[in-house]
Amino acid sequence: IRLGVLDEVVGFNLRLAQDASFRVFARHTGEAHLKPGRFAAMMVIHNNPGLTQMDLGRAIARDKSSVTPLIQELQRHGFVQRRPSKADRRSMTLTLTRAGEATLKILHGHAMRHDRKLDAIVGNRKAEFIALLRKIADELT
Repeated sequence: IRLGVLDEVVGFNLRLAQDASFRVFARHTGEAHLKPGRFAAMMVIHNNPGLTQMDLGRAIARDKSSVTPLIQELQRHGFVQRRPSKADRRSMTLTLTRAGEATLKILHGHAMRHDRKLDAIVGNRKAEFIALLRKIADELT
């Protein structure tokens, strides 16, 4: 299949790389519902207990329409607890449950092993590569 101009389109190639990375990560966790996005959300909640869903969405670059189902799924699996905010009763705060903390610990191990594979691919240019990815994210927001 000829891709034409897509061969040179940064966004298309970013998506291909992300998809490949996510597929491998999910395959190694052995759990279909424990994808990289769930790991990211759980790590942010772990590092910021009591943050709001809106803050979580900003931190992981997701809008309300994708954060809400994500949180609902994490709740269904018993990983996240939602509570009304004491500061703003219209908002919900998020914390990990004990099961969520235990699952995050397992996912963290998978993520670190996966990241070592990516490190091997990127080589000694990791800092430069991450800086470029962050620049893309920052300048397109």
